[in-house]
Amino acid sequence: MTVKNNKAVIVLLLALVAGVIYLIWFLLRPVEIVAVHQDGNYSYVLVKNFPLTEKGKIDWWLMNKDMLKQRYGIPKPASYGAFTIVFWDFSGGYMEEGKYDRRCFADMKPPVNCIEKTKSLLWGEVQIATFILA
Repeated sequence: MTVKNNKAVIVLLLALVAGVIYLIWFLLRPVEIVAVHQDGNYSYVLVKNFPLTEKGKIDWWLMNKDMLKQRYGIPKPASYGAFTIVFWDFSGGYMEEGKYDRRCFADMKPPVNCIEKTKSLLWGEVQIATFILA
């Protein structure tokens, strides 16, 4: 009887360890910027593995805003100083417009130029305020 109990405990411990390792890997995956689209002073950044929490998203933005400016030239403020950056979840990839409400990008040729509208973070500034929607 004790051999069966020991095997069961070992199997449960292995499953628990595997679950913890997977959770750590899942939470620590690096954010992947897949594409950046521009439309005037609006920038749309398509990302994979964006942080899950609002704090994590804002922290990621604060740590990476200089890199985004250097690599992608965003944000691109309007003449009066306002800009908006929208981070979209890109886990579904590009797709056709279809019958659903999707975000399509004019700087790409149709038909495969749309994504599902799954907003991860919205960051914008005007001359008197900064707004964040996470």
